Amino acid sequence: MYNCIICRYHEIATKGNNRNMFERCLADNIRHLLSGVAPCRVLRVRGRIWIEHPEGRDYTDEEISGMIPALRRAFGVETFSPAVRIASDMDAIRNAALEIAPPVFEGRPDTVTFRVRARRSNKRFPMRSKEIEIDLVSAVAGLFDHRRFKLDLDHAELTLGCEVRDEFSLLYFDTYEGPGGLPVGSNPRVLTLLSGGIDSPVAAYLVMKRGSPTDYVSFHSYPYTPAETTDKVKTIAAHLNTFQATGKLHLVNLLELQKAVRDNCSERLRTVLYRRAMFRIAERIARETGCRALVTGEALGQVASQTLVNMDTINRSIDMLVLRPIVGEDKLDTIAVAEKIGTMKISEKQVPDSCTVFAPSSPSTSVPLVIAEKEELLIPDYAGILERAVASRETF
Repeated sequence: MYNCIICRYHEIATKGNNRNMFERCLADNIRHLLSGVAPCRVLRVRGRIWIEHPEGRDYTDEEISGMIPALRRAFGVETFSPAVRIASDMDAIRNAALEIAPPVFEGRPDTVTFRVRARRSNKRFPMRSKEIEIDLVSAVAGLFDHRRFKLDLDHAELTLGCEVRDEFSLLYFDTYEGPGGLPVGSNPRVLTLLSGGIDSPVAAYLVMKRGSPTDYVSFHSYPYTPAETTDKVKTIAAHLNTFQATGKLHLVNLLELQKAVRDNCSERLRTVLYRRAMFRIAERIARETGCRALVTGEALGQVASQTLVNMDTINRSIDMLVLRPIVGEDKLDTIAVAEKIGTMKISEKQVPDSCTVFAPSSPSTSVPLVIAEKEELLIPDYAGILERAVASRETF
């Protein structure tokens, strides 16, 4: 029934001279997301991205069903609709409406509320938007018994959308929400410190939504942590990669550093010293791989390492921008995003992580920078330990 899908964007429309770059990036991402789902040709036309079959035929119901979840992951898309593309001629528009309406109304309750919403960007078209709406409502209503058909302009169960453009016109019934934001790739690549928890996957998702593709770095303490620890992180990274072209996952064994901290430093400072080492290792990997910033799932005051003092002490271990997309979010809000994007069920699986190895019984919530730096001087071959951790990482 549908021969195209029309994609609408919002924030991209506010861009100036570089708007073409954002549109090209969005079209490229849509091609990537739909590859292997359905054959498609992705085109740009003044304020819209639209998708059609390369052979010019209608899409099957199965193809449309596969394309909908893929497009829901296309950052930059505000809404999209499977549609019928016809000539900008009122007779053609009316005939198409009479063809697509019956299958949509089938199986509905005895009384169906209905409306038409028309948008006319082609100002040379002989009818105004309101006149188009009246014409189409009258035509569709004639197909059904008047007892089944009720006009409702505010809360209709079914809405027939009509766009009249210079190049063509479109008719559609269903409108689906995309994730919004900016297309992935419109900002530079970043590196997310990814754990198996709830927060860091959400942080990675949110920076992708702002246009930055992300790679990932995760820490483990094998053999003190089991293989399930890294398996869980791999699963999360693979799921996040469904929103972008594939990002790499770097797995780093932190055990040598943790043992050195355990043997030479104050127990209460271990958590902060671990995090400072993680940041240094992540910065080294980011610079080697061309990532322009680090991303963390830290939220202010959530745990001992995320107090204002400790976050500042940890941050000062590196000379690189650190993005914290959820720093001011309530935990319940973060959980809601995790459920929406599909990482929550993975994160809920309980497995040990590197932070639990030699964890202090009472970690300090306020470690001054000068104290952390003095403690690190007590660690023999500290620079060498970090170098070996970076060099021995596994990359997937």
